[in-house]
Amino acid sequence: MTAPNNRERILPRLIDEEMKDSFINYSMSVIVSRALPDVRDGLKPVHRRVLYAMNELGLVPGRPYKKSATVVGDVLGKYHPHGDSSVYDALVRMVQDFSLRHPLVDGQGNYGSIEGDPAAAYRYTEAKLTPIALELLADIEKDTVDFAPNFDDRLEEPTVLPAAFPNLLVNGSQGIAVGMATNIPPHNLREVHKAIQALVANPDTSVDELAKFIKGPDFPTGGFIQGKQGIHDYLRTGRGRIVMRAKAAIEERESSNKSQIVITEVPYQVNPAKVVEDIADLVREKKLEGISALRNESDKDGLRLVIECKRDAIPRVVLNQLYKHTQLQSTFGVIMLALVPDPQTRRLVPKELNIREVLVHYVEHRHEVIVRRAQFELQKAKDREHILEGLKVAVDNIDAVITLIRESADTEAASAQLQARFALSEKQAEAILNMRLAKLTGLEREKLEEELAEVRATIAGLEELLANKPKRMALLLEELAEVVRKYGDERRTEILADDGEMTIEDLIADEEMVVTVSHAGYIKRTSVATYRKQRRGGTGSSASGLRDDDFIEHLFIASTHSYLLVFCDDGRMFWLKVHAIPEGGKATKGKPIVNLINVSPETGISAILPVREFPDDQFLFFCSKNGTVKKTRLSEYGNVRAAGVKAVKVEDGDELMDVQITTGSNDVILATRDGLSIRFPETDVREMGRDTTGVKGITLGRDDAVVGMVVVKRTAALLVVTEKGMGKRTPVDEYRVQGRGGKGIITQDVTPKTGAVVSVLEVVPEDEVMLITKGGTAIRCPVGEIREIGRNTQGVRCINLDGDDRVTAVARVVSEEKDGVAGGEDVAPAGAGGDEAEEG
Repeated sequence: MTAPNNRERILPRLIDEEMKDSFINYSMSVIVSRALPDVRDGLKPVHRRVLYAMNELGLVPGRPYKKSATVVGDVLGKYHPHGDSSVYDALVRMVQDFSLRHPLVDGQGNYGSIEGDPAAAYRYTEAKLTPIALELLADIEKDTVDFAPNFDDRLEEPTVLPAAFPNLLVNGSQGIAVGMATNIPPHNLREVHKAIQALVANPDTSVDELAKFIKGPDFPTGGFIQGKQGIHDYLRTGRGRIVMRAKAAIEERESSNKSQIVITEVPYQVNPAKVVEDIADLVREKKLEGISALRNESDKDGLRLVIECKRDAIPRVVLNQLYKHTQLQSTFGVIMLALVPDPQTRRLVPKELNIREVLVHYVEHRHEVIVRRAQFELQKAKDREHILEGLKVAVDNIDAVITLIRESADTEAASAQLQARFALSEKQAEAILNMRLAKLTGLEREKLEEELAEVRATIAGLEELLANKPKRMALLLEELAEVVRKYGDERRTEILADDGEMTIEDLIADEEMVVTVSHAGYIKRTSVATYRKQRRGGTGSSASGLRDDDFIEHLFIASTHSYLLVFCDDGRMFWLKVHAIPEGGKATKGKPIVNLINVSPETGISAILPVREFPDDQFLFFCSKNGTVKKTRLSEYGNVRAAGVKAVKVEDGDELMDVQITTGSNDVILATRDGLSIRFPETDVREMGRDTTGVKGITLGRDDAVVGMVVVKRTAALLVVTEKGMGKRTPVDEYRVQGRGGKGIITQDVTPKTGAVVSVLEVVPEDEVMLITKGGTAIRCPVGEIREIGRNTQGVRCINLDGDDRVTAVARVVSEEKDGVAGGEDVAPAGAGGDEAEEG
């Protein structure tokens, strides 16, 4: 008989609708009851239950700790119908000072570490509330918040805490629900307080105005925030991407002539032990270079990771590689998602909020708490006034009251007669019956009058407060200011400006470097300040520790932030950052350039050009040793590729001699080894693509070759230097303009005394030049001390050479040293080396 009735109660329903409704109910249960924090107190249900249960257990500051197992058991048995691990995990996180900006639980025992060590089991640890946690629970007994039945309707639990400080912003929150997640970073309490003050003073305060007070996240682990764009995004929209960096310092170790990088603060939620492990793996895999040792020197005083650099490594480049390849730089994706009470239904709904909306909801919550507290205290004061008024009646009519009570048959009769005789309420009559005889003394009667006056004053004050919203808002700020005074502290996380994506240049000083490349392909950079300025004719100083069969072939001055365009003998071009070149002293030989760019060891380097940008209105002007010239827009070389690009088409038997940057309208001077030169307008050479050969620039004699190219950019002189150390200046005006392709005119009287021409430069008297010889000797001297004479002359002695040594390279120093010295060698005496001009 029961089966037909059961079938009658079965309702047909589509399975997809049932699954949809069931999943929505499940997801909303997870969202509201487990995963997302309340915008008002910043707590999830499990955290709220832990704090409330601990407060009910009396685990407050000033009292002994109790086992965490006591807390976990109490929370599970009364409020939280889930696993014990969820409760203990929540408790542990509220203890950790590296997880919360202001921990809410004071723990005793092993609660884990920033290096990923897990907390001990809850039977081994103890806990109680911190003082600031009491601020979240303050006045909860005064009907300031709503309570709801617990899971079995035996008890009641708060649906939200009074929250005397904005915990959601101060401590942040993380959670993953169904189809949504929240990730709110911690902030500085003092900054949030200032923003609330501004919002209360002017409810129309905009997000941009509030952003002036809240600078951004303030993580408990400190560190740096790189850039402000992500902060601006989440403050305005509720979403943003925060780039966090470890706090690192580069220390020089004089004893070993090495540098070390010391990490003292790591990004939020980054495990230092895992970072050390990752660095070690990357070094083993040779993805990180320049690291010789790695140590974790952290102790009870704080974090300290030490990374020792190799002698030839650039510490700032190593640090940048660490930022790029490890969690020493990581991101925090902000999602300001929280549960917000619906104004009509008061049900909690998830909503993504900007910083203003979060503060508005908090201020509204605190205002409601103050109103409900005032109403509770007002009712309590009125109840007390009512009792005191009854007691006063009794004291004023004490004889009649005593007689009435003595004549009454029992307590109920006495109460009824008191109410009827003196127009008292039941509560007043009960209070009179419970009154002690001591209250009848004169002193106690005075106290009764005083208490009644105080209660009536309290009632008047509370009624005024409830009728005056500005006064309530002032009280809100006053109470928050007191919390900030007790617990506010300075910002721990420093915010650094960032104009764009992080680059190595952000960590490297912009300074001039002498870059040298030897004939065997060794490259290095040395600070310009290493070389002392000398007078011409001096003996120079050692610039490279080269082998006997090697010599310096390229020398130029470039900024650490510049690119080097490296042109190879096969016509390819590669990009190389100057700061990526190993820095060495004057006596070091450097590092093979083929190790820095993607070429084979057999590839020869024909020219190297330092550039900083790739504008479309500038050109690269090429010249080969056979006198072929070509120009191509610089912008065509701006797309950096690891494999290089085809820069120029070089014919068989020819070599690329030089490349320079032009504006497209300069004059160009080509000088040959035999002392001839030609000057022609750059406009005579049409613009060409990258993979082209070019046109004839000068007609060469037998066995002659182009050794120098000058792009005339200023009214100056042409400096000609020969391999025997002779040099001279000749005004550029003495070089008449011709059509390209001619044989040119004499620029140097080449004799056995002078040797062949090795270089020509455009200079002014205020310039300085650096000469380097085949033997690795260098001299830096003022151009003004080199005599200005005519084209067809031999010049003056610029450097004294030993034996068969000869000059191989010359470069102009672009940043003049104001103090006149830049090294450790003695300044040569005036006139050393001979001043005579050899006329042709």
